[in-house]
Order: sequence, then structure tokens, then C-alpha cells
Amino acid sequence: MSLRESKLYIYLVVIALISGWLVKLTDFDEIFRTQVPVHSPDYFSSNYTKWEMSELGTLKSKVLADKMTHYSDDGTTHMVNPVMFFYNEKTPPWVVNSETGILSSDGKDLLLNGKVIVDRKKADGVAPLTINTSELKVKPETSYAETDQWAELISLQNTTTGIGMKMTFAQPIHLQLLANVKGKYETK
Repeated sequence: MSLRESKLYIYLVVIALISGWLVKLTDFDEIFRTQVPVHSPDYFSSNYTKWEMSELGTLKSKVLADKMTHYSDDGTTHMVNPVMFFYNEKTPPWVVNSETGILSSDGKDLLLNGKVIVDRKKADGVAPLTINTSELKVKPETSYAETDQWAELISLQNTTTGIGMKMTFAQPIHLQLLANVKGKYETK
């Protein structure tokens, strides 16, 4: 390398150092930095769908939502009009839908807000069941749900109401109303 080429590289390095120093001195780089709001979405989806398979490769659960938004600051996922399906081998799926839902950052807790409807269709040996409630806390990993709110169970012509409910969607299916249980049953 000749002396002339060396001088050119030295001049370029000196110019780069002086430019960097001037940018820091004038705080010019601050103009281009934007502050991200604390609770802002980092990604979102419209017409969101998520499937979860069992160890045997069969469909275990499915989640649909009109809109899904993930927030990076707390890791939560917010959904609009979520619909969750819990599948069992021998019975129709449980379908849980609500107005909004918030999934925890670890994916273990789903809080369904507003009016919540839990529904299972009729099948051979299985009566149809509809549950109306609100503020349902769902643990998708274990197919478990609970609420402290009023709940109404409707099966054929029978209606049972109560305050607070615990439910397991997977086999063995378990449903329990916790307090102030009242029923209206049609007799044959």
C-alpha cells in the first residue's frame, strides 16, 4: 500500500470520528429516537386461529378470535370475540365464547370478560348443555374453568342457577355450582 492510499484511509477515519463526535455533541441522534408507549402492541392478527394437538396427534383445543393483539411489556395477549373449543374423544366439543379475553404471558391463564357462553351440542348418550355466565377464568392446559359470578345451566327443559362455578372440560367431565343453587326441572 502506498503512502498516498494510507493518507486517504487516515483522512476517512478522522472524518468519521469527528462526525460521530459532532452528532453526540449536538444531540442530533435524539431527534430520530422515538419513545414507545409503555403498553403498546408488538404484533397483532385479524381472524386469529390457533390449534393445540394432544400427545396422540388429535385435536385437543382450538382458539378463534376476531382480533388478537400481543403486548411486549407484560407479555399478555388480548382477544376480541374469542371462541375456544375443547375436544373430547366421545362427546361433541365444548365451545366457550365471550366478548373479550386476556391470555397471560405464560399461556396458562385465560380470563374471558363480559358475557360468556359455554355450549355443548347433543350427541348419542350426551344431553345438550348451555352455560351462561361472565368473568370466566380458563386454564387451557388442564381444560379447567371457574368463575365467582352468577352461572346458569340449561339442559333440555331443565335450568339450574348458582353463584360461582368450577368446571373440567376433559374426561372425566366435572361441573359444580358453588352457592345459592336453585333449579327448575321439567317432570315427565
